[in-house]
Amino acid sequence: MVSEHAEHAAASTAQVLVASNRGPVSYTLGEDGTLDAKRGGGGLVSGLSAVDDKLWVCAALGDGDREAVRRGVGEAGVRMLDIDAEVHADAYNGIANSVLWFVHHLLYQTPVEPVFDAEFRRQWASYETYNRAFAEALAEEAGPGASVLVQDYHLALVPGMLRELRPDLRIGHFSHTPWAPVDYFRLLPDDIAEQLLRGILGADRAAFLTRRWADAFIGCCTEILGGTGRTRIGVHGLGADADFLRRRSHEADVDERMAALREQVGEGRKTIVRVDRTELSKNIVRGLHAYRALLDAHPEWRERVVHIAFAYPSRQDLAVYRDYTAAVQTLATEINGAYGTESWTPVVLHVKDDFARSLAAYRLADVALVNPIRDGMNLVAKEVPVVSDHGCALVLSREAGAYEELGEDAIVVNPYDVVGTAEALHEALTMSGDERSGRTKRLAEAATALPPQQWFLDQLEALRQG
Repeated sequence: MVSEHAEHAAASTAQVLVASNRGPVSYTLGEDGTLDAKRGGGGLVSGLSAVDDKLWVCAALGDGDREAVRRGVGEAGVRMLDIDAEVHADAYNGIANSVLWFVHHLLYQTPVEPVFDAEFRRQWASYETYNRAFAEALAEEAGPGASVLVQDYHLALVPGMLRELRPDLRIGHFSHTPWAPVDYFRLLPDDIAEQLLRGILGADRAAFLTRRWADAFIGCCTEILGGTGRTRIGVHGLGADADFLRRRSHEADVDERMAALREQVGEGRKTIVRVDRTELSKNIVRGLHAYRALLDAHPEWRERVVHIAFAYPSRQDLAVYRDYTAAVQTLATEINGAYGTESWTPVVLHVKDDFARSLAAYRLADVALVNPIRDGMNLVAKEVPVVSDHGCALVLSREAGAYEELGEDAIVVNPYDVVGTAEALHEALTMSGDERSGRTKRLAEAATALPPQQWFLDQLEALRQG
């Protein structure tokens, strides 16, 4: 008996499909009923530009997106799924961002959390429904033997579901986050942990940003399932898009932002730059504590250095993230109050997202501080050396995925060690110009070794090779 999806496949032509929660375009609904489309950015959007004939399946994230779906408005090559808003909220905020993200980034305060109760099970059912919607859409759209690349922790169940519907497809899954070590992964209920692993193992190939995260996944599969079965494991370390960054960072709006930042910093002062979302794993609060420790341990830097900290609000619909953003702002204010003078503001904090201003800060940076508790890769660590005007010392957490590629030429820190990070900042600030230039050149070369388009093409080729 031929399945409904197999019959549909005979009429489908898409040979390269990508699935992700967020798509390449979003829509805003105006008060007059008009829909305004905005193109997204980032490594995935850039990487997928390498393939012309593709279909991107994504979720409608807001009212504008849902209205666009209902009106039949959209871009060629994009299918947006109007999943029930409450189901999406449960799956996205309740499970993906409040459970899976916390597990893989080791963020739980284990004396009091997690609590996997009946509410968790209700939300997990929504996560299953949300994944099934993607699997069914992909099964309908994929041509015979097509290649499907499923993205990230939001869609961990899709490969297994899709395999049941369309066994003819080549299915890949890519994890943009770290993967938890087995002891931490087993915080999850046993059946849920097994379901997640089997979901990803429905893929022909499961890929990760670093060998460390791939090995952690293999460890979980080995401990819980007895192995990875027939699924091949790959590693693809996403690099920075050097051509785009160098071109964009010298446009007029970036020059304007640089002039404004220079005025805020003051003449002749050095800069320590960080650019992050106010995501718990980014460790912004400890970074500010380390800067304060620097000013205490090395008072010679008072009046001579400014910490430019861009902390762009993230996931503000979750209370813990709102609290974290507030804590960042409070600590920056405390440091300025304790150490600032009429002519010197120790911390220049901006919380409104502004890509041009971020690029301006990259160009100005004497030191870049990238100190996450845990990070799948961290493209900021790769972008700053590419854009820097005069060379930049990189202070880098050993828990960032980028450490595997950049650690040799960075000043490496334990992200929990505030005193150690303060000393690393001092070392970075006192680094000679020649050493800083040499390190920056080598960092930029390593950071751009696998630019987004090649990163995606490598995955596609590895999937097709079988």
